[in-house]
Amino acid sequence: MMQMDRKPFLEEYEKLIVRMNTPRVMIDNAGCVDATRIMIDSARNDGILLEAVQVLTDLNLSIKKGYVSSDGRWNMDVFHVTNLDGSKLTDCSIINCIEQSLGTVHRTRSKSIDGMTTLELTGTDRVGLLSEVFAVLSELNCDVVESKVWTHNGRIAAIIHLKDCDSGSPIEDSNKIHRIEARLKNVLKGDNDIRSAKSLISIAVTHTERRLHQMMFADRDYDRTPIMKTHGRHSPLISVQNCLEKEYSVVSIQVKDRPKLLFDVVCTLTDMQYVVFHATINTTIDRAYLGLRLELFKPDKPGLLAEVTRTFRENAMNVTQAEISTEMGMALNIFYVTDAVGNQVDAKVIDSVMDKIGSGYLRVKELPLMNHQKVESDVHYTGSLGGAVLFSLGSLVRRNLYNLGLIKSYS
Repeated sequence: MMQMDRKPFLEEYEKLIVRMNTPRVMIDNAGCVDATRIMIDSARNDGILLEAVQVLTDLNLSIKKGYVSSDGRWNMDVFHVTNLDGSKLTDCSIINCIEQSLGTVHRTRSKSIDGMTTLELTGTDRVGLLSEVFAVLSELNCDVVESKVWTHNGRIAAIIHLKDCDSGSPIEDSNKIHRIEARLKNVLKGDNDIRSAKSLISIAVTHTERRLHQMMFADRDYDRTPIMKTHGRHSPLISVQNCLEKEYSVVSIQVKDRPKLLFDVVCTLTDMQYVVFHATINTTIDRAYLGLRLELFKPDKPGLLAEVTRTFRENAMNVTQAEISTEMGMALNIFYVTDAVGNQVDAKVIDSVMDKIGSGYLRVKELPLMNHQKVESDVHYTGSLGGAVLFSLGSLVRRNLYNLGLIKSYS
C-alpha cells in the first residue's frame, strides 16, 4: 500500500495558521475627509489593541476617532489618524511602516538595546533629583546613551541605558553594578519614604514607555495625593457602571486630550488586568497650552547631562520629563521644565540658562496652542476575575484613569 507524503500538507496547514493569526491591515485615505482610516482585522488576541495603539503612538500619530470590537474569536479595530499637524498621512514611508508594523504586531519587539546596560529607577521626586542622578552616573564613569524620565504625584520613574565611559561596552562588573544600584537608591530616598526607592539593572527588553507605565503602576503612584490639582472644566470625568448579569463594566472617560492619551488609557487597563472588548473613542476640538520644552543639540562628552541638569537645578528649574538620546557623537536631549512649584519658567531664568549652556546648543520651544480635544470613550471589558470583583474595583479604576489627566506624557 502506497504511503502519501504528509509534509506538503503540514506545510500548507502551517501557512494557513500563520495567515489566520496575522493581522490584516487596510489603510484608506479616501473614505474620510480629514483623517486617514486604518482598519485592523485579526484573530482574537487580548494584547493586540495595546500593541496597535503603541505602534501608532510611536509614529507620532494623533488618533482622532476609534472603534474597537472583539466578538467571538475575531478582533476588528478602526482608527482615524492624522499627523501632529492635523493632516492626512501622505508620506509613503510612514504608510508602509504602519502596514508592516501592524501586519506583524504579534511578533513586534522594542528596538535592540544590545551593547548597553539598562537601569530602572523609581523613587520620590524633588527639584534637582535628575541632576543628582546624572552626577552620580558621571562620577561612576557611566555614559548615558538613552533615557526616558517620567514624574507623577511626587514620584519619579526612569529607564536609563548606559555604557562604560572607558571601554564603550556594557557594564558587566558585578561590583560596579552593585555600587551604581546602591548609590542611586540612596539618592532616590525621600525623607519620609525610604523603603520605596528602587534602583536595579534590568535584562528585560520591553517597550520603554510601556515599561514606565508598569513601573509607575507597581510603585502605586495612583495611591498618592496628587501634587498638581485640576479643577473646573479640565478635570477628568470618570464613571464606572457595572453590569453584573453580563459580567462586564462600562467605563466612561471625559478628559482634555493630549498626545498618547489613548496609549496611556489602554496601558492602565491592561496593567489592572482588564480586557477591552468594545470601545468608541471620539474627539472634538478644544485648545490647550502644553508648557515649555527645551531641546539640547550639542556634541556629547562625559558628564554633559550632569552639567546641563545641574544648571537647571541652580536656576530652580524642575524637570518633569526627559528624553535622552545620542546619535553620531551628538547629544539629542529634550526636557520639559517648570519652575520649582510647577509654574511657567520666567523668561529671565531661561536667558540665564541659555547663557550658561550656550544659546547655539539649546532651543527653547514654548509649545504652541495645539488642537486638543475632549475625549468621550465608552469602554466595555471583562476580566477573568468576574463581574462581582469588578464592582468592588470601581473606585480603583476611577482613581487610576483620573490620574491620566494629570500625567505628563508628551511625545
